[in-house]
Amino acid sequence: MKLPRFILGDNTDYPESIFIIHTEFPRFIIDLKTDDIEWFEEFDVENEEEMVEETNNLIKEASEFYDREVDRYQ
Repeated sequence: MKLPRFILGDNTDYPESIFIIHTEFPRFIIDLKTDDIEWFEEFDVENEEEMVEETNNLIKEASEFYDREVDRYQ
C-alpha cells in the first residue's frame, strides 16, 4: 500500500491538538498547536546538524500540508 507523505490526525482525548503524521523517513508525529514532535526513528549524534535543518524543513512542510487541507475543506 502506498501511503501519503503526510496524514492529518485528531483525537478526542486531545481536543485542542492538531496532529500531522509524517510517514516517510524520518517518521514522526507533530502537534501543530504545541510544536511537540514524537520521532519514530533514532538518530546518530554525528548527524545532529543535518537533522536540525531537515526537522525545520519538515515542520514547515507539515504546516503547509495542514493549511492546504483546511483550505480544501472550506
